Amino acid sequence: MAHDSYLSTHILDTARGRPGAGVTVELWRLDPEPAHLVTTTTDRDGRAADPLLPEARFIPGRYELRFHIGAYFAAAGLAAEPPYLDVVPVRVTLAAGQGHYHVPLLCAPWSYTTYRGS
Repeated sequence: MAHDSYLSTHILDTARGRPGAGVTVELWRLDPEPAHLVTTTTDRDGRAADPLLPEARFIPGRYELRFHIGAYFAAAGLAAEPPYLDVVPVRVTLAAGQGHYHVPLLCAPWSYTTYRGS
């Protein structure tokens, strides 16, 4: 049953001013018990090719996106050893009928921010 809601993401590398290409992103549903739903890698535009949670599989609830930016910045030669930020978790609560949920991550080896995008 579709709910007119879905979840997507993208990553911006603010340290170098470009999309975060090749970043591993995991999506977990947190309730009733944590369950891994999908793992993807961002494309050259820093986006997941498909919605992390498409409308056809959307279930309202609490979710966690896990952005593996430590490995991304280490591969670019920008991360300290060990990396200051490794896997960045972002927890969101998604409701039915709220349309497109988009969770961008703006990140550098030492900081990040997120917001509900469009």
